[in-house]
Amino acid sequence: MTDWYTYALAAFFLMGAQNFLYKVSAERGYHTGQVTFFFMATVAGLSFLLWLIRREPIPDPGLLLFLSLLNGLSFLVATYTHIESLKYLPATGVYSITRLNLVIVTVFSVIVLKDHLSLRQIAGILCAVGAIPVLTRGMDKDEAGKGRGSKGFIFLAICLAASSLASISSKYAAMYVSKTAFLALVYTMAALASTGFGRRSLTAAVRSDHRHTVLLGFAIGVLNFGGYLAFLKALSRGPLSLVASIVSMHFVVAIILSILMYRERLTAPRVVGFILTVLSIALIGF
Repeated sequence: MTDWYTYALAAFFLMGAQNFLYKVSAERGYHTGQVTFFFMATVAGLSFLLWLIRREPIPDPGLLLFLSLLNGLSFLVATYTHIESLKYLPATGVYSITRLNLVIVTVFSVIVLKDHLSLRQIAGILCAVGAIPVLTRGMDKDEAGKGRGSKGFIFLAICLAASSLASISSKYAAMYVSKTAFLALVYTMAALASTGFGRRSLTAAVRSDHRHTVLLGFAIGVLNFGGYLAFLKALSRGPLSLVASIVSMHFVVAIILSILMYRERLTAPRVVGFILTVLSIALIGF
């Protein structure tokens, strides 16, 4: 087994576990803004420490600040709306649809960055587009009212757009600025911005459990930090397409854990949509 594949698998499991903890936060009714803050603050602290240890130079501070602000805010919004959407919609559909941001990023790469698309990648995009109506079919039937499902779809749409913007800005950061400095600034800005979310919640009922909220946010942060470092290691030693496609499927871990821990019902549309999503990511990446 090659080193890059080992690191890619580590990122796959760590990020999958991180996403499952989003589901835990939603199920327990913790304050999303507070969980998000402690998550972002944890990664910010660890990233800043790594930046000090490596002492990477900063050739263009202005570009670094701009990309960090854009990425930090978009990632924060994506994280917040992701957790909130899990309070209204089944995890199987939410995790699968949020991963379809790979399609948006791929289309952007072709139009703006002039990347070439193979027939296999085009087939992957078609599979992803076909998965959306399948996954969304009857997603709100498990909830008490139609309004709850509609609110969940709004959160999900915002999450998809914000996560796509975060991925695109990360691409430019990887090409032009210091990676550790970028990571430290992104999570510092996100942590500061998340304090505004901590004053009120968008959901009616919030469970007041400060100790477990802090611990959950810290656990999510540690998993995110470890997963991101493993992802960078894999990228430095292996092909981008293979590494990205493996890591992008980390939502599979979250879905399996959600089914095992919370007994989520597997309907036929969800299974088909889940398979189409995995197939689309595999075709786009490989």
